[in-house]
Amino acid sequence: MLKKLIGLTTGLALTLGLAACGSEETGASESVGDSVDYEIIGIDPGSGLMNATLNKVLPGYGLDDKWDVIEGSDTAMTAELSKAIKDEEPIIVTGWVPHWMWNEFDLKMLKDPKKLYGGEEQIHTLVRKDFEEEMPEAYKFFDQFEWSPDDMQDVMVRIQGGTSEEKAAEEWVSENTELVDTWLEGVSPGNGEEIKIPYVAWSDATASSNVVKYVLENELNYKVNLMLVEPGVMWAAIAEGSGDAMVTAALPTTHEAYYKQFEGDFVDLGPNFTGLQNGLVVPAYMDIDSIEDLMEE
Repeated sequence: MLKKLIGLTTGLALTLGLAACGSEETGASESVGDSVDYEIIGIDPGSGLMNATLNKVLPGYGLDDKWDVIEGSDTAMTAELSKAIKDEEPIIVTGWVPHWMWNEFDLKMLKDPKKLYGGEEQIHTLVRKDFEEEMPEAYKFFDQFEWSPDDMQDVMVRIQGGTSEEKAAEEWVSENTELVDTWLEGVSPGNGEEIKIPYVAWSDATASSNVVKYVLENELNYKVNLMLVEPGVMWAAIAEGSGDAMVTAALPTTHEAYYKQFEGDFVDLGPNFTGLQNGLVVPAYMDIDSIEDLMEE
């Protein structure tokens, strides 16, 4: 089935044409699919979450003949989610934990009995080859960088609340010096060298990349260039050496294809975060609990 493409430049103006105006107006005989016009609101085309939804989840549950996934961005998806919840309309989106939307809205992730989204994931730190030899102290910092879902969620919520990305990172670092000190242990400052960090426009990636940038610049005297790119470009930058390090590699499932494509051309420093979970997300008021509920009766 042809998947509908919504350009990133028009992501905030998605037109969904939902079949039902609200949960109270949805008749008992109307299926979940009818209520949302058989559409799932997705994020960036080519992302691991979208690939899993299109190539594993929909065919795995027998949904690929009738359901469409609307491609857009994290920003466009959350805008549509916010609009639907405001009007108490049904909606299904691709989502993940952690994300600021869990603090903002009453949501639930649909059960995935077939485990096609791969279960809990980790976020890894990757650096380019030769980075350790050329910048050993920065390498040591990236190797020691690690934090929790609560830490990341804290930064994301600050940004969503209107605090700038830079200020949110500064505030979090000032309030979590004990953890930050573990990243800095045994690391000598640099001399103003530039470190290029590619990242994607997802709320978790924005939070982690800005925190790392703040610490590198203000505690270790490096100049950090954050490079906002698409997921494939992010991986290619590290593999080809145009980027130095990234802290946003979601494994083993989300970025599996990129890992295999560029394997051998980067150094994997292991997980900096454990607890990432992908899936389909709906407002809590919807009478649905599992992806299997989307199957035709």
